[in-house]
Formats: sequence, C-alpha cells, structure tokens
Amino acid sequence: MTTDPHQADDAAADPRFAALPGRPGKIIAVHLSYASRADQRGRRPEHPSYFLKPSSSLAPSGGTVERPAGTELLAFEGEIALVMGATTRDVRLEDAWEHVGWVSGANDFGLYDLRANDRGSNLRSKGRDGYTPLGPSLIEAGSLDPAALRLRTWVNGDLVQDDTTAGLIFPLPQIVADLAQHLTLEVGDVILTGTPAGSSVAVPGDVVEVEVDAPAAPGRPTSGRLVTTVTQGKQDFDEELGSLPSADDAQRTEAWGSRQAAGLPPAEPGRAALSPALRAKLEAAPVAGLSQQLRKRGIDNATIDGVRATHPGEKVVGPARTLRFVPNREDLFAGHGGGHNAQKRAFDTVGPGEVIVIEARGETGSGTFGDILAIRAHARGAAGIVTDGGVRDHAAVAQVGIPVYSAGPHPAVLGRRHVPWDADLTIACGGTTVQPGDIVVGDEDGVIVVPPALAEEVADAALAQEAVDAWIAEQVAAGHPVEGLFPMNAEWKARYLAWRTTN
Repeated sequence: MTTDPHQADDAAADPRFAALPGRPGKIIAVHLSYASRADQRGRRPEHPSYFLKPSSSLAPSGGTVERPAGTELLAFEGEIALVMGATTRDVRLEDAWEHVGWVSGANDFGLYDLRANDRGSNLRSKGRDGYTPLGPSLIEAGSLDPAALRLRTWVNGDLVQDDTTAGLIFPLPQIVADLAQHLTLEVGDVILTGTPAGSSVAVPGDVVEVEVDAPAAPGRPTSGRLVTTVTQGKQDFDEELGSLPSADDAQRTEAWGSRQAAGLPPAEPGRAALSPALRAKLEAAPVAGLSQQLRKRGIDNATIDGVRATHPGEKVVGPARTLRFVPNREDLFAGHGGGHNAQKRAFDTVGPGEVIVIEARGETGSGTFGDILAIRAHARGAAGIVTDGGVRDHAAVAQVGIPVYSAGPHPAVLGRRHVPWDADLTIACGGTTVQPGDIVVGDEDGVIVVPPALAEEVADAALAQEAVDAWIAEQVAAGHPVEGLFPMNAEWKARYLAWRTTN
C-alpha cells in the first residue's frame, strides 16, 4: 500500500489531517450498524445505509468541537474509522478487508437541533467544521481481525460506550464490499462504521475520548485516546439564510438515548403525537406501499386483518389508543361491565387525532360499541375506530362521520360475548400486535400498524416508490410490456432517471 507524497505533504501542512496519509477525497458514514444501537432505537435495518461528511469536518486529537449558539443537542458518537489503503471497486466480500489500509478511532459528532430539515443527509447536523475528530494514531489493518476490534468512549473520564465489532449487524468487510459495488473507494478515503449504544449529548466543558484497540491481537495495538473538548459558540444563525435550529422531545430522546436520560417524563400511554408533516406524509402514502416498506425492513405481521371500512375512500391516520375485551364470564361482567368501565373510559379520554383500536379476539357475535360511543369519539376529535369485532347500530354509526373499520354489523349488546377489561396496554387486533402510540393507517386496502420509530422512514420510502410506480404505470398504459419494466432493469432505470432530471 502506498500513499501519494503530495497528499502526505498536504496532511503535514494541515493539522486536521495529521493522523491520515493525506486529505481524504470522501468520508462515508454508516447510519446504523451496531445491534446495541439498533435495539436502543427500536429499529433494525435490513441493509446498511450511508451518508457523506465533508473532509473539512475532520479534526485532530486534542482539539475542540463547538456547540453553536442557540442549540442544545450536540451528541457524540464514538466510531471505528477505516482508512482505505488501495483503490477499490467491485471487490468480493472475502477480499474486501485486504483493501483497508488502516484503522483508527473517530467521533461522529452531530447536532440534533439541525437534524429534522436535513433528515437522512445529515449535511448541516454532522458536516460542521471539527465534527469528525480522528486519530490520534493509525493501526495497520493487515494485522487485525475485523471481527475482534473494540471501541470505547469516555466522557469526563467515565466509560459510556464499550462494544466490539462482534456486535455489528453488518461486518466491516461487508460495509467495504457494499460501498465498492456502488462507487470507487480511493486511497485515503475514510469510512465511519457506526456507533454502538451509549451515544449521548455532550455539553460545553465536557471532554470526550475515543479509543479503538484489538485486545486479542499480539501487543494489543491501539489507536490511542482521541480527545475532544466541547466549547460554546457565540455566533447566532441568520434566519434569512435558512432554517434555524429547533429541538423537540423526539429529538431530545434520540440525542440523549432515552427519555429518562433527556430528563423527560415517561411517555403517557396513547399520547404519541404526530407532527403535521409526518401526518401529511402518512395520509398521502397508501397502506399497500407502507406494507411493502415494512416488509423490506423485516416486519411482515403488521396488518389488522378481517376488518372493512364503513367509509370507503376516507383515510385514517393516528396514534393508537388501545382497549381490550376478554370473553364474557357473568361474574366478571358484573364487576367490570357496568358503570364507567374500561370501554367508556377509553372513548371518554381519546385525544384529537388518535385512533381507538379494540381487541375483540375476532369475535363477531356481538357489538363492541354503538352510535353513542361513536358520537363521543367523534366529538373528542378521534381520527377513527378499529375493532376486529362487530358494531351495533351500524347504519347510525356510519352517519356519525367518524371512520370505522370493523368485522361488520351485529345487533347484540357487548355483554353477550365480551367483558370490557382494560385500556392503554399492548393488545392483539385482527391478528397483529398493537401498542399504545403505534401509528395506525387505514385506507380501502385495509389497516396497518406502523412502529413510531419507523414511521418517517417508511412513509418517505412509500411515497418515493409511489412516484416510481406511477411512472411505470404510464409506460405500461402506453403499450410497453412489463418484462424488464416491473421491476425495472438497468435500461428502464436509466430511462426513469433521465425522465426525473427533466420533470
């Protein structure tokens, strides 16, 4: 492995690149790669995904990182950095590690206050000057087992991250080989391979240290401690130039790692609010498209089966408020069926934009609610009602105006088959599990339950796929055969991309 002497001269002249063989042409970062981090976030990707950071964000050990004025959520992410030692394109998985020149420690700092408007790209939130400290030393990759590296992070001397590459969802050679099938990796390029659980917020005055080592290797090679001190910036952002920083409890939870760490109270069951932007996306995204995207992410069992809409053509979107019925037993109904029971409490407390979801075990031999409770839910501003049981006063309920999905009409009262038992807990409805706060989306194809942590991602993906499918439908309508077009082969993909650039 060789390096360009001019690159080395550039590195020596600029302290930002002192730990590297030269200024890298590109820095590629993995969004989510450790199982511990995925479990913490409540979502596990099926495949690795990436974003770019500018080389101007690099910084040496012993430097500082600035938290800008007007922001609060500067998060550290200790990571293993791979530095390419050879030009790499279309490499086999078993050969990929041979193309890595060196390994070091890195800190992928990110400003969550700027994350929402750059979601996915992370340009402003992670591309700022000094937001990629790296070093202080490089370890020769050829002497290392890529499955036996250790990553540790300390904040003010306290160990906060401690994981190994055995805990990766995507092994390091896979990341290299996957990237190399899409683009050329050049000598000196840096790959940031993701962070494990323990990433959190750093405040001015904090000292963050990152170290990568190989404990089982002879001599226990190490990158040394990468030290960065957080400082407070003084210059405000100019609102006339672009969107300003903003933070909400969702970003605070993700930045700190949990609601508890962020100093927030536990989430109230069924009170997971949707932002107007996310609600609009979900209202535009078809249930079939959301189902497809969830399946791509490993979630097949998310549809509430056996229910039909009383208002075809109306979309239902909202966080779930859950209600559970148990099979009728006369002695239990006497204690739980009367008065202000769980059923009535659920309808009395449903919030605006929420969806009442009822577990009736697929039992259709009685109603699970009638027109009075439908009126109450409508008056409270509920977005809809979903039950895998029957509905009394079916025609009257339809006239109330609140969208309902049910197993159909039935004239019998609740107590014939059910005892209203409890609310705001995990239930089963139509063969799928529903938790309070899960996002329920219904249209003429049916009803699907979307985990909140995936909602934005699958909504964006479903809408993007809808645009592709609409274009394909136009081509089929124009007389083209579906062979090679659905799904698109390389030729049709090129045509689609050319069309996109001119429309």
